[in-house]
Amino acid sequence: MARMARASVGGVCYHVLNRGNARAEVFHKDGDYAAFVQLLIDVHDYVAMRVLSYCLMPNHFHLVLWPREDGDLSRAMQWLTTSHVRRYHAHYGGSGHVWQGRFKAFPIQQDEHLLAVLRYVERNPLRANLVKEADRWPWSSLTSRHAEPWLAAWPIARPRDWRRRVQQPQNPVEEAALRHSVVRGPPNGDARWPRRTAARLGLQSTLRPRGRPRKRPKK
Repeated sequence: MARMARASVGGVCYHVLNRGNARAEVFHKDGDYAAFVQLLIDVHDYVAMRVLSYCLMPNHFHLVLWPREDGDLSRAMQWLTTSHVRRYHAHYGGSGHVWQGRFKAFPIQQDEHLLAVLRYVERNPLRANLVKEADRWPWSSLTSRHAEPWLAAWPIARPRDWRRRVQQPQNPVEEAALRHSVVRGPPNGDARWPRRTAARLGLQSTLRPRGRPRKRPKK
């Protein structure tokens, strides 16, 4: 298989996120959230993107996407963010950056690791102390799944007690692995999957430690 650009290979699930420029608030009122959800519906139709879950927060968003074809994710995210920025400037005036650069996308193995990411995404408002129960946050797929048929079925079985699981804290090891993926961008999976996937997608640099390599002492 020819190597595609990062976050462009189809058939892989991705945890996708972006933050407001300088971490500034992007969603100021219910209408802003609702408009972004409508754009998610539109992009679902535009490139037949499978949206597994989402959560919109005041200054950032999380999406879990499952593109069908190579290049779909990049096309979908370019259309989504560009359309949102145009709407934002038309509504609030001004110009310039709204988002903190290009979106980030992290490949996820389609097993318990995907469930961990889906849980992390839908639990975000509870972790940020915006609500006391995760399903009280109106701008996430946890709350709205039953009312939004455009949301795609997951590639693995959704546990029957999902809402209860989302309400419970994730164990420290699992959460540390998720945060590492968000910060550094490596594929999220079991012991061998990240290295194989990084080689396939050209993401080997995400597996390397930060900083300059140590110089070997001269003999």
